[in-house]
Amino acid sequence: MTNRQIFLNHIGQTSPEPLALEIVKASGSKLFDINGKGYIDLIGGISVCNVGHGNQKVIEAIKKQAENFMHVMVNGELVLSPQTAYAKLLTENLPSSLNSVFFTASGTEATEGAMKLAKRFTGRTQIAAFKNSYHGSTQGSLSIIGDEYWRNAFRPLLPDILHLDYDSFDALQFITTNTACVIAETIQAEAGVIIPEKKWLQALRKKCTDTGTLLVLDEIQCGFGRNGTLWAFEQFDVVPDVLLLGKALGGGLPLGAFMADKKIMDSFTNDPVLGHINTFGGNPVCCAAGNAAMQFLLEENLIEKVFAKEKLFLDNLHHRKIKDIRSRGLMIALEFESFEQNKKVIDELLEEGVFSDWFLFASQCLRIVPPLIISEDEILKACDSIKKVVSDL
Repeated sequence: MTNRQIFLNHIGQTSPEPLALEIVKASGSKLFDINGKGYIDLIGGISVCNVGHGNQKVIEAIKKQAENFMHVMVNGELVLSPQTAYAKLLTENLPSSLNSVFFTASGTEATEGAMKLAKRFTGRTQIAAFKNSYHGSTQGSLSIIGDEYWRNAFRPLLPDILHLDYDSFDALQFITTNTACVIAETIQAEAGVIIPEKKWLQALRKKCTDTGTLLVLDEIQCGFGRNGTLWAFEQFDVVPDVLLLGKALGGGLPLGAFMADKKIMDSFTNDPVLGHINTFGGNPVCCAAGNAAMQFLLEENLIEKVFAKEKLFLDNLHHRKIKDIRSRGLMIALEFESFEQNKKVIDELLEEGVFSDWFLFASQCLRIVPPLIISEDEILKACDSIKKVVSDL
């Protein structure tokens, strides 16, 4: 039985027609399949591999930590140097109010933890989120994502959830002293790169402050330089009460986190004790990998080049069959007439050696979120391939 057959027969499937590429190696911004064919990776594990595949600094950190120790105890009970080192690096590069890290094993677990934290800290039950938002697929996260198509088959979900219009000033009136938290993507990714008005996000921040509501910003996809600054919220002159991180946080290994002020985070320490626990959150090897990746990101000044690389994409993707392009940094959506047209482009690009994807809430849009290390030559080749395929539609 081939690996492909084992994959189809014994791996839980998430769609009826998976791509089923058998990848045997990844390096830099390239993937290589079992036949030796290379693909320019425009997905980067969906914003995971910001510092590239096979980053040597990350690999060295993994090897060193694995030789010392791996899993020893649930998160938060023992002093583990990979956790403390990474927490120090993160807090040194964030506003002073985001000074406490609760590591999880994934982004959706970070969402779940933040929802519990908001309820525990405020004593309230209502949670507000936004239409066309994505925060994960576990039951709590699913309750707040903003699309009924994805929620309906799994009801009943959490009660007392509001789904508001994103970037709408009128929607802010529904945030009250009954609201424990508002959870928003700083920039909506799965909606096809929707960027809110700066004044709206600032008004949302003020409304939360006025009502004693915690503002939770989800930067699971757009953190770590993806949108051209280390954190996307820097571009809007707001600071959240709680920050959600994941994807690139682990440098390619599974890791998530939610961050808040310690006075908020300490709500988990009593009534009940162990108010939130996570067996594999803050895994030492994952923290070592994430720490090395973030150090590389900062030391190599990768973020300083993001807007120039965005411009190179945009300057070379003009085509009459591309209806619209929305972008912020290296998070780009190319909009076509339909999902069917977009899927044909995605499939044909594989033949050209370019790997891409679509967005959950904008299936007519092609996703471009490559490793931040992608070269100018790779960008130009990817753009030429896209235009070639689109011309043949």
